[in-house]
Amino acid sequence: MKKYINKLFILGSLLFLGASCENESAQVTTLKTVTFPTNLVASSSTLVLTEDTADDSVVLFSWPAVQFPVGTAVTYALQIDVISDITGPTAWQKSKRIEVGEDVLSKAILGKDLNQIATDLGLLPELTGKLVVRVEASLDHKVYSDPLTLTITTYERSVVFGEIYMPGSYQGWSIETAAALTAIQKGVYQGYMTLPVGQGREFKINKERNWAQFYGAGETNFDMKNMSDADFLLPAAGSYQMKVNLNTLKWTATPYAWGIVGPASATAEQTAGDANYGWNHSVPMSYDHQTKTWKITTNLLPGALKFRLNDNWTINYGPADAATNTVNLDNGGAYSIAEAGTYEVTFKIVETDPATTGYPATAICTITKK
Repeated sequence: MKKYINKLFILGSLLFLGASCENESAQVTTLKTVTFPTNLVASSSTLVLTEDTADDSVVLFSWPAVQFPVGTAVTYALQIDVISDITGPTAWQKSKRIEVGEDVLSKAILGKDLNQIATDLGLLPELTGKLVVRVEASLDHKVYSDPLTLTITTYERSVVFGEIYMPGSYQGWSIETAAALTAIQKGVYQGYMTLPVGQGREFKINKERNWAQFYGAGETNFDMKNMSDADFLLPAAGSYQMKVNLNTLKWTATPYAWGIVGPASATAEQTAGDANYGWNHSVPMSYDHQTKTWKITTNLLPGALKFRLNDNWTINYGPADAATNTVNLDNGGAYSIAEAGTYEVTFKIVETDPATTGYPATAICTITKK
């Protein structure tokens, strides 16, 4: 009997030790001090930013791998702040954060992005100031590199004006009524258009509302050649965000459409197999390039109605007050369609350069029963 008791005691001790080791392993990362083995390095610590280098990588940050006791992927991020905000109880709380990724040990920043960060943090355009950068490494807790100071001269982005034009088969090749693309940067133009089903895909790019100078296709469909007789071709019927870069002589057409979404936007046939069809699928609107308005005339059911971009909830608008025609970015409200019928719905939004300035806080809509 004593022999069996001893065996049970030994077995129990082993189980206890195993559990203790497991607990210790679970806690060891948090308890053990983890540091950066060497400092954060920048390719340059003195930067003079200009519009000419806005699209260039102006600085490359690199750092060593941080070793946590548990050998899993470490996530890194950059934090950028001004010197006055990196001490005290609110240290680094106003910093600009740039996610880098798992086990990524470097990050390049474009001139326009660094300029935007600097001005957002309060550095004045055309003057020299200082930014402080550090790296955050995180696993089950976070550790930080020593800060690195940059001396940086920012620029004030110039206001650009002007338009170019896009005559084509979609509107009968009329230069007077061709879609206008508006300057968003020096030499870069952006606009929107809808190619109806059954219309030709051909178009040209004109610098004025005349045929004195125009661009056609060059070596490829997306290369621009001055006074080329070869037409550009849109991919297919649909709505697009058009971008033309006269600096690089390239153009792009990105599928792009505002749409209506919600139970009111569905039809009885669509909802038969999916009770949430209206919330799951936007109905795309068409762009009227002459009035710069997104439109649709369609049958609506009783229910809720909102607006969203590209059949996705990332960018959406709803009314804060359904009594007005103003809709608000990321507002949870919806219009209530009380009676089924045919409606004309319009949506008008002032988009300058969403990639850098974001989407506006409000847009305008109308919902009219026919």
